[in-house]
Amino acid sequence: MKILIVSATKFEVNPLIEQMESARQINGELLSCKYKNLEIDFLVTGVGMVATAYYTGKVLNETYDGAFNLGICGSFNSNLETGTVVNVYEDCFSELGAEDGDAFLLLEDLNLQGVQKVKNDSGALSIELEKLPKVNGITVNTTHGNEKSIEEIISKFHPIVESMEGAAFMFACENERIPYAQIRAVSNLVERRNKANWNIPLAIKNLNDTFLKILDSF
Repeated sequence: MKILIVSATKFEVNPLIEQMESARQINGELLSCKYKNLEIDFLVTGVGMVATAYYTGKVLNETYDGAFNLGICGSFNSNLETGTVVNVYEDCFSELGAEDGDAFLLLEDLNLQGVQKVKNDSGALSIELEKLPKVNGITVNTTHGNEKSIEEIISKFHPIVESMEGAAFMFACENERIPYAQIRAVSNLVERRNKANWNIPLAIKNLNDTFLKILDSF
């Protein structure tokens, strides 16, 4: 079985890479490894949806049996504890549209062709993956940290989490017809920027521990 793991930064998946065997750098972005009976490639794209869409689309091909986007995220739901690992089954390019005074118009409002929302219908890839809470998310260029904009985005899209890459990864996988999952761990509540309330080390630990269980289930 051959798997592609996509992450914005190496920092987010480094504990997982340390568990791999026969690591071999293919190029600046791609690392080829083995884990038990699995062939695993790590793709580090850099932050943001443009880089993620480009590099994921460039690397994906029919030799992969599945692709996974691993990373941390912010949560709009205060009941979702920091460190919780989630399966983002639906994601949205929430900034894609037009302003009309105080109103925000989606692509469908503008009668424009394009993809606003991506939903994962890949089905069950792993028993362990199915144990994770399924949530919807938004993908943004600018993470939210303003009370007014947070209220507006919740009212418009009702997201549970946000990232800067998720929907772009899902879009690439959908178009290449590769089974996939976006798996993220909550590092902070989406609120006015307050790094004292963040716990990135916990989120990364839980993310990598959880995904190692998923790999062991294959």
